[in-house]
Amino acid sequence: MPKVILDFEKPIYEIEQKVEEMKKLGQSIDLTDEIKTLESKLDLMKKDIYKNLSRWQRVQMARHPERPYTLDYIQMITRDFIELHGDRNFRDDKAIVGGFAMLDDEPVMIIGTQKGRDTKQNLYRNFGMPNPEGYRKALRLMKLAAKFKRPVITMLDTPGAYPGLEAEERGQAEAISRNIFEMSHLPTPILVSIIGEGASGGALGIGVGDRVLMMENCWFTVIAPESCSSILWRSWEHKEKAAEALKLTAPDLLQQGIIDRIIPEPLGGAHRNPEEAATILKAVLLEEIKKLKKIPTDKLIEKRIEKYANMGDWEE
Repeated sequence: MPKVILDFEKPIYEIEQKVEEMKKLGQSIDLTDEIKTLESKLDLMKKDIYKNLSRWQRVQMARHPERPYTLDYIQMITRDFIELHGDRNFRDDKAIVGGFAMLDDEPVMIIGTQKGRDTKQNLYRNFGMPNPEGYRKALRLMKLAAKFKRPVITMLDTPGAYPGLEAEERGQAEAISRNIFEMSHLPTPILVSIIGEGASGGALGIGVGDRVLMMENCWFTVIAPESCSSILWRSWEHKEKAAEALKLTAPDLLQQGIIDRIIPEPLGGAHRNPEEAATILKAVLLEEIKKLKKIPTDKLIEKRIEKYANMGDWEE
């Protein structure tokens, strides 16, 4: 059982506890029929709750502290990962990790934002909020991948770029915009996978690609619901309303043409079964890479630019 239980998950865990208790009692009393009845009720409840989550509940799922992070997925889906460090300019940003790896028999460059599991790790990873040197490191690795003709896979899970004064002094906005520009015409396939939170320019800094994939219980938007609520209503109390208005979930973004594909998660979210979530993600990544490698480089760049140029609705 996860250590963190979200409010809307409590009825599920209450029944799960009852099932476990009855199984223990079942060693001395025959409770087979009662257990089967409860398990059937549990399955129906899970399907009903998880298939009908509100947008704010999806935000909570994406932030679940037991959800797999970039390094977890790298460990589960790749082999021979060689992490590369530093932007060759200022320092190594621990909020962004990256390096060469083998995805089955496919050599790739994987780059992603990384959070921590506890306070010490979060301070080390800056809570998954990259500084400018993180984006410059990511760009250095992307250009290295292009040099050796390796596909780039990025994994997005960040509450946003670090908003500190020192980050702005070192050119946070320039670093993000430079990455967006360079990724738009990088001469190698780019797969973007949203595995958790995709907030603001912090996500966009490594979020431009030929195919944008999004896991089922994630969110991706220009601003976090709490921040949106504080700007519009001067309070965080309206974060649920803000989440609904932002339309930040995977089905919303697929309908809008912002993302290209939704990656299904195990029932209850990736944190309930990280290994199964990783297996699904790996299969999708391999499938997409195979398709992209068939496209000539010049055509790939042309289609990528066209993809982003066609986003949005407008009238003249």
